[in-house]
Amino acid sequence: MRHVPVLLPLALSLAVSTAFADEAPAQPHAQPSLQALSTAPSEEALRATITKLVGFGTRHTLSDTKSDKRGIGAARRWVKSQFEDISKACGGCIEVVTPSQMFTGKRIPQSTEVMDVVAIKRGKGDPNRVIVMTGHLDSRVTDVMNATADAPGANDDASGVAALMEAARLLSKEDNDATLVFAALSGEEQGLYGGKVLADYAVQQGWQVQADLNNDIVGNSHGINGVLDNTTVRIFSEGTKTNETPEQAKYRAYHGGEVDSPSRNVARYMEQIATTYLPDLRVHMVYRTDRYSRGGDQVPFLEAGYPGVRVTEGHEDYTRQHQDLRTEKGIKYGDTIDGVDFRYLARVTALNTVTMAAMSRAPAPPTGVSIDGALAADTTVKWKKVPNAAGYVVHWRDTTAPQWQYSRAVGDTDHAVIKDVVIDDWFFGVSAVSANGYESPVVFPGDAGSFERSPAPAPKSP
Repeated sequence: MRHVPVLLPLALSLAVSTAFADEAPAQPHAQPSLQALSTAPSEEALRATITKLVGFGTRHTLSDTKSDKRGIGAARRWVKSQFEDISKACGGCIEVVTPSQMFTGKRIPQSTEVMDVVAIKRGKGDPNRVIVMTGHLDSRVTDVMNATADAPGANDDASGVAALMEAARLLSKEDNDATLVFAALSGEEQGLYGGKVLADYAVQQGWQVQADLNNDIVGNSHGINGVLDNTTVRIFSEGTKTNETPEQAKYRAYHGGEVDSPSRNVARYMEQIATTYLPDLRVHMVYRTDRYSRGGDQVPFLEAGYPGVRVTEGHEDYTRQHQDLRTEKGIKYGDTIDGVDFRYLARVTALNTVTMAAMSRAPAPPTGVSIDGALAADTTVKWKKVPNAAGYVVHWRDTTAPQWQYSRAVGDTDHAVIKDVVIDDWFFGVSAVSANGYESPVVFPGDAGSFERSPAPAPKSP
């Protein structure tokens, strides 16, 4: 009689695999150091940062750059000084750079320098692999061209900048194999210019960006509809790659991959991080690049061929976004600091911090992933080995399931045959595992799921 295997949920599958350590020596498992980081962010530090940023009056991209007390220039210099202080405390472990470009556009009528403030903590073993956390420094009021009115921008997006600065402080004390980048961007409200500056800089530096975690509006727990929720954070991710070629789209449309871009698998990775290390925070994965008809600084990364997600609060209050400071009919408008829930912001900061630490200590995601098994009862999965991986895990899930459901640790090899699992009925992926149990995001087969940068095709000659 033919043996029919019993498929086990992920956690149980890993437990069973552990029993066969000789066959699969590298097993992903919970890490005490990540558990410690999950409670490390300081509400007081986050509050102090936002208070300081709000104190600059406005941080509009077109505001004063010379004053030391008001405007975008003063805010940038202060953030740079804070990164430099963090670096001093860790013996110079962080390099601070300020890439910039000149822009004109619909919301920048005169040529203006858009400058980012970027802290770089080089990886010890795989420095060209880069995990980025971004938030935008600039703020605005109702009129996007008003560069002089007070625009506190406490939640949009001093909350994101405070989160990345706190993550930089915490991770400056930790080991990282891949490079960590913490970037306070300018020009977001005028057209995502700061994201383009950093994405272009990444390309120029030859970085292999594994993920951009763009934190934009991450500190409010009160929805405009009256909902109070300090336990949900949304992660937005694109389904198919922004710069997918027509040939890639044709293959993907037939074989699958619409919900398995590397960005989408970063979102799944973050959901698993929350489940393991932050049980009081639920990741709500949203299958969109960003909120409906809205955008964020992860978009220029996607356009450059890098994975990226948007991290944002579970429920937004639009009376506190892009508003002149005023009170009308008993409603207080404006993005002021009293609209920030600092405990909630600390939990979102922890999610980013743990994600960056876990990714940076794991091997790079596998490359060259492919599957085969047409007209067969078994599925064969192949991949190219990556540096510092002690083993690999094959994952699969029902084609309508949002998360990977089943897994099998297969040891230090470049292929595996999954017996009695028919290729037609499942989606497959592969992750890499370090000797001490850190696991990479899962990689879906083919171009649709590859984490390797795929530059946009050059325009055809007329």
